[in-house]
Amino acid sequence: MLNRKIFFIRERVGLIKLADTYDILDPETQETIGIAQEKPSVLVHILRLLVSKQMLPTKIFVYEGANAEDATKMIFSIQRGITLLRAKVNIVDGNGRVVGWLQSKLFSLGGAFRIFDVSGQEVAFVKGDWKGWSFRLLDKAGNQLGSVTKKWGGIGRELLTSADSYVIALDHEPVPATALLLLAAGLAVDTVYKEKR
Repeated sequence: MLNRKIFFIRERVGLIKLADTYDILDPETQETIGIAQEKPSVLVHILRLLVSKQMLPTKIFVYEGANAEDATKMIFSIQRGITLLRAKVNIVDGNGRVVGWLQSKLFSLGGAFRIFDVSGQEVAFVKGDWKGWSFRLLDKAGNQLGSVTKKWGGIGRELLTSADSYVIALDHEPVPATALLLLAAGLAVDTVYKEKR
């Protein structure tokens, strides 16, 4: 899955849900190539009724294929702790090793965070657009590596639910380690900045 340049992410719709699930699709065929499933603790489920979701810890596990029940196909997870001012999101591979992390900026007009590799070196930067749901993935020199853009889900989906659909597109042929960090960053855009409920 990490050898792809484009991922279509579609959040599953639910009337009452305390955890999110995202389908990762091939944008051309609409075939499910992966699933990202949020698995917060029971305590966090309860606290979400009282406290903003963005402040609470969460874990999102990314699986290859259409079946999230097959834990042997877990590629990575993103894990955010309690957030007061700045979010830090760890990126953990399928073997439980931290392979990088994301750190949100304290002040940003459209949302921004830095992407670090396991050695603590900043490898990329995610910069949001102040007008809405458009983010660019940039390297340290400011060259674009990719983008995260929202896709219109239809009037019923947009007005009646908080479920989002967006595309993560890499500008260059993906290297699996870099693709993992950039896919994790694209998923974190929704969980760190955009998911309110």
